[in-house]
Amino acid sequence: MLRRPPRQQYAALCYRLSKKNPEPEVLLLTSRDTGRWVIPKGWPMGGKKAHAVAEQEAYEEAGVKGTVEKAPFGFYEYEKKLNSGINVLCRVQVHLLEVSELQDSFPEKDSRRLEWVSPQEAAKRVNEPELKALMLTFDKRMALSK
Repeated sequence: MLRRPPRQQYAALCYRLSKKNPEPEVLLLTSRDTGRWVIPKGWPMGGKKAHAVAEQEAYEEAGVKGTVEKAPFGFYEYEKKLNSGINVLCRVQVHLLEVSELQDSFPEKDSRRLEWVSPQEAAKRVNEPELKALMLTFDKRMALSK
């Protein structure tokens, strides 16, 4: 059976640092369909660069404003069930986004639950093995930068 190439998506791994808590926290949100823990992500947008799409999705899905890194932090794959019922393999390019502000009102506010957790806790909650690994890699990177 022929397998189609993965569909491309772009995501933001949103994190914050605070003086009160020296450990970084990452933002997880629930998916609208299954309620599983995910990071903000979406399809390419005409004319927008990958990091700008990740930044836009972070705002729409979680009300996040901040500074996004242009270079990808990493990649992961997962199977997405489309509205048509067809499953497609998606390859997600992840960009780090340091959160400076959370908006009270944003487009998908009533569709999702948000929670700040440690990268280790995030790795336990997300389903995708490569995303789990990215969370742990992020945690190590932040520990080294202290």
